[in-house]
Amino acid sequence: MRITPEMLHKLARDTVDKRTRSDHTLLAVYLHGSLLGEHPLLGNSADIDLFFVHNEEVTIEREIVRLSDDVHLDISHHSHRLYRQPRELRVHPWLGPTVYGCRILYDPQHFMDFAQASVRGQFYRPDNVLQRARQQLEHAREIWLSFTTDQPLPEPEDASRYLRALDHAVNAVAGLSGHPLTERRFLLDFPARAGAVRHPGLSVGLLGLLGGTAVDSERLRSWLPAWREAYLALDDESRPLRLHAARLHYYERAMEAFLASERPMDALWPFWRTWTSIICTLPDMTAHRQEWRAAGETLGLLGTAFSERVAALDAYLDTVEDILETWARENGV
Repeated sequence: MRITPEMLHKLARDTVDKRTRSDHTLLAVYLHGSLLGEHPLLGNSADIDLFFVHNEEVTIEREIVRLSDDVHLDISHHSHRLYRQPRELRVHPWLGPTVYGCRILYDPQHFMDFAQASVRGQFYRPDNVLQRARQQLEHAREIWLSFTTDQPLPEPEDASRYLRALDHAVNAVAGLSGHPLTERRFLLDFPARAGAVRHPGLSVGLLGLLGGTAVDSERLRSWLPAWREAYLALDDESRPLRLHAARLHYYERAMEAFLASERPMDALWPFWRTWTSIICTLPDMTAHRQEWRAAGETLGLLGTAFSERVAALDAYLDTVEDILETWARENGV
């Protein structure tokens, strides 16, 4: 079936209509994510990111609802208390940009109208932009510091922390010219953000930190069956929601689309990040871990080469810090 943006928007509206009729705690609902962009589909798959704001405390923070093999709802549930301090939201590195750019779908009491207007006020004032970026960089540096105390051969949790540090570092740069990068489009969209701060080499450096220079598209493609088997091996009761069974094609189709494109290595971020998260969830003694570790050692992200990657990450963070300092001076902060 061919999926269109119009179809996805209708599914979002229909979901809101249904939920607001049955759930009287809903104060507001808004849409965010790729559906607000020009190209919401990757490999003919997409998610619909909805945020439900309730007038009471929530018991479920997130739910994934399968609509088809290629489309699912990703619904976040928030208490209204989270939006009571718009000034704090304005400098929140994740939720601030989300509220700023969202599309409000349900808001009879104009609660989100007020919150969004407050966040948008002075959102791009240089000191607020810099504060959001610096928070990202600080998180990245804290993770890097955790690697300097003791560096045995890395376990899956170490590999996961390394990726979180990269996520924060890259979004520190991305935040100077726009909103945070999304998981599937992470490598696809970063070159434009790096260029916006006159450091296009950052995207090449990021690919190196991910081991992208050590493999080609065929090697990456050859690992997909092992990735898929590991994904399917997750137990439904223990799997993280971001690795919900309904999201298998969401990741798989996007990676296949990248591998068939002129920029096949853009698949590397969602591929390695999800595979690492899967291995962190599966039991220690499993053949899936052996296949993941062999791929990681080829990429230079595991084994004895990991310490070299950590050292390279240190230099990368220094560069990001210099970029933020230069941006601050040029913008009078």
